[in-house]
Amino acid sequence: MTSTASLPKSPPAPVGIRARPRSVTAAMCACVLVAQSLVAAMNLAIPKIAAGALHPSPAELLWIVDTYVLVFAGLLIPAGALGDRVGRKGVLLTGLGVFAAGALLSAPATTLPVLLAGRALSGAGAALLVPATMAVLLHTAPPDRRAGAVAAWSTAIGIGGLAGNAGGALILQFLPWQGLFWVYVPLGLGLLAWVAAAAPRVPRQTAALDLPGSALLVLGAAALLFGVIEGPGRGWSSAPVTGAFALALVVFALFVRHGRRAAHPVLDPRLFRLPRLLAGSLGIAVTFFGMFALFYVNAQFLQYVKAYSPLRTGCAIAPLALGMMAVTRYGLRWARRAGEARTAGTGLALVAAGLLLLATADAGTPYLCYLVFLLVMAAGAGLATPTLSQAVVASVPAHRSGMGSGLQGAARELGAALGIAVVGTVLSVRFASGTGHGAATAAAFTEATALGYRIAAGVVLVVGCAVVWGLRTGARAGRSGS
Repeated sequence: MTSTASLPKSPPAPVGIRARPRSVTAAMCACVLVAQSLVAAMNLAIPKIAAGALHPSPAELLWIVDTYVLVFAGLLIPAGALGDRVGRKGVLLTGLGVFAAGALLSAPATTLPVLLAGRALSGAGAALLVPATMAVLLHTAPPDRRAGAVAAWSTAIGIGGLAGNAGGALILQFLPWQGLFWVYVPLGLGLLAWVAAAAPRVPRQTAALDLPGSALLVLGAAALLFGVIEGPGRGWSSAPVTGAFALALVVFALFVRHGRRAAHPVLDPRLFRLPRLLAGSLGIAVTFFGMFALFYVNAQFLQYVKAYSPLRTGCAIAPLALGMMAVTRYGLRWARRAGEARTAGTGLALVAAGLLLLATADAGTPYLCYLVFLLVMAAGAGLATPTLSQAVVASVPAHRSGMGSGLQGAARELGAALGIAVVGTVLSVRFASGTGHGAATAAAFTEATALGYRIAAGVVLVVGCAVVWGLRTGARAGRSGS
């Protein structure tokens, strides 16, 4: 069982800061919500980008979405170490500036390489800011409010994708896809000003930067995604695709070898001997695998199959945020009563159930029925996310809180990137065979979507069983150790 006492102990905040912990919490939650929302907002923009002047292929559409997520995921852990070493507030402010600069580069892009460069730059900014927000939050929150602050931060991460859908819908109803990035420029700069005024400076920690390990992590993730995304277009047995998968295996093996030998690795693989930390990381990854499989397909389904406008699509998705917020509010409380394993397991089972229910939807499915399917997933993510985040944060030493939040962030974003890549690949393979217009095209898209949802649900169920086993093993080890 978890408790507030299991949270990392941070040094007491200066007296002047303690008077405004809620303002700091709100600022940190706003930062992570905006960073996470850009992924979902791009999902909503896919129909307009596909029909625009860039004329991207299905694989290029996936890269437009996943480049941000890949850089975000690959740099999160080294960014956490950088914040520990040079100062969390400075890294947070830098990240917000880089995030806004990436949006500024993407907005006027007239070629795919420029758009991808802007997406990568925004992803790097998001990687800098997210682990720093957790470190600032834990430093500022009083001990009796720390669990609530972590739950609020986890909620902001979880509903970021939903907020991106709702806010992006409003923008894309009246503006071209470029307008999305123009809006994120002042958002990033506004958050920079708020954080500069509200957040305290957090004492630096002794953390070493592991540049070789960071490079191996990014390269391995990029190779894996390349194989998944490019497989349909190039052929699964083609030299580039099989070479990418082989390279991913070799690079990840080198990453583990480097981590075991380096004095200060970006991620010590021996940490994963802790069942609770390993289970929490896997659980976060698979939760966001399922949720972002939904986010990538859902907006397209509502526009292509149900013939919704972007604004109506955003409104149709918005109740997800309320459902997830309502359940997340009590997630940690249920975990204390029922145990981490049971709470996280129930949450993951609900995510899988929601995906399977969504696989039955078609053009004739009433919206209220469709909404129930979405709310099942929202309830599952609301139960699982704060419980699993707590398991990871509480498993690392307090002086490495930046690394801990970076680890769960990397798991979250890698899971999201794989969810987008897998369901997008299934969609491109099956939907490419659908021809015609109107009902015929909608039927082909519906069939492809259903298959993608079923595959995603299977992954969530299989990995979810391993997560529950790991949390139970960690709980037994904790009781025997005490």
